[in-house]
Amino acid sequence: MKKIVHVAAAVITRADGSFLLGQRAPDTFYPGYWEFPGGKVEAGESPREALVRELQEELGIRVETAYPWLTREHVYEHAHVSLHFFEVPRWQGEAQSHVHSALAWQAPDRPGVAPMLPANGPILKALRLPRTMGVTQAAQIGVAAQLDALQRALDAGLAWVQVREPDMPLAERIVFMREVEARCAAAGALCSLNAAELPDGFGPARGLHLPARQLMALTARPQAEWVGASCHTRAELEHAAALGLDYALLGHVQQTPTHAGQPDLGWARFAELVTGLPLPVLAIGGLQAHDMEDARRHGAHGIAMIRGAWR
Repeated sequence: MKKIVHVAAAVITRADGSFLLGQRAPDTFYPGYWEFPGGKVEAGESPREALVRELQEELGIRVETAYPWLTREHVYEHAHVSLHFFEVPRWQGEAQSHVHSALAWQAPDRPGVAPMLPANGPILKALRLPRTMGVTQAAQIGVAAQLDALQRALDAGLAWVQVREPDMPLAERIVFMREVEARCAAAGALCSLNAAELPDGFGPARGLHLPARQLMALTARPQAEWVGASCHTRAELEHAAALGLDYALLGHVQQTPTHAGQPDLGWARFAELVTGLPLPVLAIGGLQAHDMEDARRHGAHGIAMIRGAWR
């Protein structure tokens, strides 16, 4: 069995969402392949320390902010690597190609370079996932009020909605789901339907969201372009990863009326639970838009909000 080599990898992003790739030089393994910048974690270094050093050496930039993100393993012919991905949205200096044959800024939804290094390929889909999810509450505030709030949020840039309406009568819920799907499609937003609330014969959905109890009963990934799950424990998160799901929600992070009187995770425990996972995890529970920075610093892909999404 090959020894695991730990590698720090940087998803260097600009405000428009584009990210930086480097092309491997001719005298390396996989010459000509494109990769995220970074390098081996040396003895005595943390992955973040290795990231800061490697980006200075490879690109000549000084990292200001590095958010922990995903950890993925891949077995190559020459090595078994554990890739610790960080998002780097802020840095100083102009990126220069010190070790790569070329550098290229790419858009998540239409990368224009190939081939990608095999270990980095799955990261491209994760980068297409929006950072904020709004979860509907039409049964509490009324369908008309929810649709008005939804449209305002979509017009303001919300790009991901989960329809979760367990208290809504079935016939009304079906009509509501179809309306939210249509509005999201018109806005170019992702709509995830709660899988436990779908009637038989509803038809295919682009996005499916599994409650934890349904997640743990599955042995294979459901058929949909985007599949995620609500999780509360490390075991549930690991099962979501094993099924190859695209994301998970983890909470509740802070106190919320939905779970009144129940202890919250807090950010420190959230960070412990998501460390080392290969899929994006969003924080949920009592959050507002201003909690995004805390969420990212503690390893979250982003945040999901019920009440906060519609204010």
